[in-house]
Amino acid sequence: MSWLERLRDGLSKTRKQINDTAGNLGQDLRNTLTNRLDSIEDLEYALIAADVGRAATEEILEDVRASNKPNLQEALMEALTLQLEPDARRAQFRKLGFAPDARRAVVDPRGHVVMVIGVNGVGKTTTIAKLGQYYMERGRSVMFAAGDTFRAAAGAQLGVWGERLGVPVVQGPEGGDPAAVAFDAATARASRGTDLLFVDTAGRLHTKHNLMEELKKVRRVIDKADPGEPSEVWLVLDAVTGQNGLAQAKKFHEATPLTGVIVTKLDGTAKGGILVPIVRELGVPIKFIGVGERADDLQPFDSQDFVRALFDVEIPKA
Repeated sequence: MSWLERLRDGLSKTRKQINDTAGNLGQDLRNTLTNRLDSIEDLEYALIAADVGRAATEEILEDVRASNKPNLQEALMEALTLQLEPDARRAQFRKLGFAPDARRAVVDPRGHVVMVIGVNGVGKTTTIAKLGQYYMERGRSVMFAAGDTFRAAAGAQLGVWGERLGVPVVQGPEGGDPAAVAFDAATARASRGTDLLFVDTAGRLHTKHNLMEELKKVRRVIDKADPGEPSEVWLVLDAVTGQNGLAQAKKFHEATPLTGVIVTKLDGTAKGGILVPIVRELGVPIKFIGVGERADDLQPFDSQDFVRALFDVEIPKA
């Protein structure tokens, strides 16, 4: 089964949630707007139930009403796709006209070091392993830093992944200073000329002030060891957590500004619409999404492929 087929299957719960509430989305748009206001109300309820959020839902409905598409589903798909892009890209689409074959999925880090953050339980360590495999398959050299020294066996877990993938892992003692691990790893990356370093970080509760201060410290020491780094800070979110996950994202974004978000476990929720408020409220792109446990179930996010898979519309082959 291809990734796009797995994506379509993985979004089945969210698709069912929307279809069960909104009914026949293939109906004529003009007739719907003129004679079937109940259909628009159903669509509003469906989007909110899928965790799209009220503000985004209102803007989506405005775009649907202004659309020149022949039916409700096509108008909705275009409006949703726009919402899944950060402001600059959305403005570009609105100015130039929506291009069905436009592709945004640019996931090459701007530099060499990527901090990966998020609360415990979202799968940061496994996600780092999957990222390592993704970039190695594309010819990049990779290193890992086991900076989550507070969670029992986190370093050992990343070490196992490193051994399995053939990726060097910089580790410190359990309970040790995460910043020291990050400093050593950033120094080693620079001296070896490795393309990418992914730094695992602690993920205790996001409400803990000390955790946020620790993340700031890790970022500072990386910059000291390798000026200008980390070039990226990616937050891993579990889609099942929904609005709670968004609250987490805001706390992390305040502590150390994010450059991207990775959303995992989309196959486990009927609220896959949470991607919309994540992009809207944080103003950063979704970098990768995951719909399973396999290494290749984590793939670059493409807003148009996502929306097509969500509505079970055939996705053109690249």
